[in-house]
Amino acid sequence: MAPIFPEPGTAPTLDGLRLQPVPLTPEISLYLSDDPTLLWARLEAAAGHRLAAPYWASAWAGGQALGRYVLDHPECVARRTVVDVAAGSGLVAIAAVRAGAAAVVANDVDPYAAAAIEANAQVNGVRVESSAVDLLDRDDRVAEVVLAGDALYEGGLAVRMRAFLVRQAALGAVVLVGDPGRGHVAVNWPAPVASYRHQHLGPDDDRRSRETAVFRLDAG
Repeated sequence: MAPIFPEPGTAPTLDGLRLQPVPLTPEISLYLSDDPTLLWARLEAAAGHRLAAPYWASAWAGGQALGRYVLDHPECVARRTVVDVAAGSGLVAIAAVRAGAAAVVANDVDPYAAAAIEANAQVNGVRVESSAVDLLDRDDRVAEVVLAGDALYEGGLAVRMRAFLVRQAALGAVVLVGDPGRGHVAVNWPAPVASYRHQHLGPDDDRRSRETAVFRLDAG
């Protein structure tokens, strides 16, 4: 893996990544890419093989909304164990630590995301444990709170993710999901507990939809 972040919190070694505040959660700054497609090409060139898209290099709309909700409603995570699934940059995990969670795991199967999470947590002065284990087939409760920010972005993944989130809620976890309307939220889910609008909510792909919602799933 290319050493994008040679040491946690230091400047990244690839140009196009820069530390910047997140529009909807300006109290949190992340290493983000101004051109994720170019960054992707450079990462693949450095690695010498195909790689997953660098979703960790963008602050996606669903993650921004969920991060804002957690910061504004700390009682959802305070003194509880938290897993941020499909964590990407670690934005939502960092928000959970800031809101007083007892312990936070940022889970993402992409090893580049783990490097980004470590660097982003360091620069924000928080401690986040990262995990690359695929949790989506787990039948036991993974934490007291499960957070999923913009994790329903592709049909096949969304099927597995929805099933996982519903199982976690049935097992008693507080499940919060941020989604900007990508068409994969289950029709029987409850109404959103919050929605957010911002003129720069997410990367260019998201700017056609400037509103994103936060859903809460409960047992039953």
